[in-house]
Amino acid sequence: MQGQKTKFNEDDGRTIVNMDVEGTPWHDRNVNFADRQAQELGVKQKRAMYGERMTNSEARRYTFYAMLAGLALTGIMAATWILLVLFMTQVWFK
Repeated sequence: MQGQKTKFNEDDGRTIVNMDVEGTPWHDRNVNFADRQAQELGVKQKRAMYGERMTNSEARRYTFYAMLAGLALTGIMAATWILLVLFMTQVWFK
């Protein structure tokens, strides 16, 4: 019993920490290259699915017009409340 190694059946094959760190003797550059190619392929597929991203100027323009629409709606609601209060104090409650 003392000479036998204990066998654990709990290993599920998942990697907890990737020990393939650049600068170590066992570092494999081909693995990182394959990962990079897979990532680029994923980006290309995502672009094909969702389309191209907006440029910075387009994003600023859309943000500006969204803020302008929100401010316009807020102004309309504020004007409605002000007119309602004026109507109630000047006409209705007299």
